[in-house]
Amino acid sequence: MKPVRVAVLAFDGISLFHLSVPGLVFGIEPAPPGLSPHAVIHCAEAPGEVRTSQGISINVPCGLEAMRKAAIVIVPSWSAPDTPASPAVVEALLKAHRRGAQIVGLCLGAFVLGDAGLLDGRQATTHWAARDVFARRFPAADFRPEVLYVADDNVVTSAGTAAAIDCCLNLVRQRDGADVANRVARMLVTPPHRQGGQAQFIEQPVPELPSEHRLPGVLEWAMEHLSEPLSVDLLADAARMSRRTFTRRFREATGTTVSKWVANARLARAQQLLETTELPVERIATEVGFGTALSLRQNFSEQFGSTPSEYRRTFSGRPFAA
Repeated sequence: MKPVRVAVLAFDGISLFHLSVPGLVFGIEPAPPGLSPHAVIHCAEAPGEVRTSQGISINVPCGLEAMRKAAIVIVPSWSAPDTPASPAVVEALLKAHRRGAQIVGLCLGAFVLGDAGLLDGRQATTHWAARDVFARRFPAADFRPEVLYVADDNVVTSAGTAAAIDCCLNLVRQRDGADVANRVARMLVTPPHRQGGQAQFIEQPVPELPSEHRLPGVLEWAMEHLSEPLSVDLLADAARMSRRTFTRRFREATGTTVSKWVANARLARAQQLLETTELPVERIATEVGFGTALSLRQNFSEQFGSTPSEYRRTFSGRPFAA
């Protein structure tokens, strides 16, 4: 199989962590079963020595021409929110976008995509600390400051640091399925692939109270009983909390509401069953708790922009499938 070419932009002052994320995810060794082969190539506006923010110099052999044949072009960060991208970088991104490459801006790299005009009229996000600058500089973007990452057509942006891993794992999921993305996550010893709509951060840590120790157990129980009705009252009773206390603690712990968490858990389970079994969609809808195939299709399409049947045709029959 021909490797998927991934071009990653480097520049003076880049963080080694940000620069390494695409290579860690796409070039992981040993590659888990089902992961498409990738060729990760680093490039810079001026090839040669690039000094990182950690004071370590690295040699980047390729110039911007590396983007010409890349299926995925990633800007992993940027020097500063108010520093505009150079005309050469902008032109290289626009050419790559026009020929159909997927353009990805991780963390402050979203600002470079904004400078290229690629975010006008599109949903986009960036690191929460730079959201005011982003909203001011790119008023034509449909800014989503609270999410981990968001894809709009073939343009993808993410929040900072660890969210860059989530974003790259989602790119793996799009090509190879959720099961492979979770296998890569396990090898990186990072939490399983998170959906992009999750909150970037939790404002208030969960207090260390005796009642809190029941919440993880309740979430595990809920994951094992997705086919059953999972109301707030039922979960609150299982956690031995009042409805009001439970909903507050739940949001503090997960960054989302009970209903959204349950829906995402059901969709994730549906993905797994579509990839690894031949169960009919109607049966999967029952197994994961949506009740009807229509309800599953509506939720699946809203979240993933695809029907369950289309998703199965794309991701079933892989080496990892049962």
